[in-house]
Amino acid sequence: MLQILKEIIAGICGEDIMNAYEPVRSTERLDRIWKSGKEFLGSELPVMCGAMTWVSDPQLVARMSNLGAFGVLAAGNMPPEMWADYVDETRKLTDRPFAGNCITIAPNYRAHLDILCEKSVGHIVFAGSIPRAQEVKQAKDSGAKVLCFASTQSIAKRMLDYGADALILEGSEAGGHIGHVSTTVLLQEILFNFDRIPVFVAGGIATGKMIAHLVMMGAAGAQMGTRFVMAEECNVHEKFKNVFKRSRAREAISTPQYSVKLPVVSVRALNNHAMSHFGDLQLELLEMLRKGEINRQEAQFKVEEYWIGSLRKATVDGDIEHGSLMAGQSVGLLRKVQPLREILEELVAEADAAVGDVVARLKG
Repeated sequence: MLQILKEIIAGICGEDIMNAYEPVRSTERLDRIWKSGKEFLGSELPVMCGAMTWVSDPQLVARMSNLGAFGVLAAGNMPPEMWADYVDETRKLTDRPFAGNCITIAPNYRAHLDILCEKSVGHIVFAGSIPRAQEVKQAKDSGAKVLCFASTQSIAKRMLDYGADALILEGSEAGGHIGHVSTTVLLQEILFNFDRIPVFVAGGIATGKMIAHLVMMGAAGAQMGTRFVMAEECNVHEKFKNVFKRSRAREAISTPQYSVKLPVVSVRALNNHAMSHFGDLQLELLEMLRKGEINRQEAQFKVEEYWIGSLRKATVDGDIEHGSLMAGQSVGLLRKVQPLREILEELVAEADAAVGDVVARLKG
């Protein structure tokens, strides 16, 4: 059906419109080193667009996949019926593979996972915290390939034991919820020691040259988020993109945890009122915990509700003072908004050139 629609559109509107459906092609040289990532994702390029709440919507995810990369649909903590509609809408917009992302610490997490399994989404990404073994099994039993984040070597081992089909190694340079270890250390701790399954690398990546060198070190591919916020097709508010354009790497800071009584996953974002207010929120919740007015799980849910709501203020409403400006440190490398196709073509050209440079060096 989709192919028939493409032919009709091409006949009416011409080939320029159809470029939206033509994937960006890899190169023969790159295919020699990132074949495993392509085969695992089922995409022309082993480049994933990370799941960003309020950002990675059906339109962006479908466009990513249609252009040969790999989109990951973000659930956040949206109502289950809305999440089901998101999956259906994405399927209407692309016949290529994409993933659904489940945040394990979101209140609607289990319902989100059930929907992905019921709808037989081909890839499922567990994020936020460590999924239970039974939840990984549920995803695999639905026929999905399972990807799990690994922010430490011990977590990577546990995810392998649970049956994960691939790992996403994400360094602390990334935006949004992050671990505490940098990408360069995780490469040595995880990538160099886990060669049984595909390992995708995320955190601080903005160029094709970087992707090429990661793949030459053994990675199956890369995941990027901040770079794709700067795509013309990304539906975030214009003010959000404008902040990214003028920001420096050091301005993307991570939140502290005030007490072990309230474990929180660190968040990296550009510093503004929303980041400052998060400190006040932690103090308020800790006081409520001390008085017995709330339990720890409820407090953690309040934290997630804060970030999801705050992020919506910035990405949808354009409130860049009070909304969360989640961004990775790679934001300092970005200075312009580009069509998504142009971004992907640039990544491929840079990656291919980087491989060529290495080959030339080895030849002397």
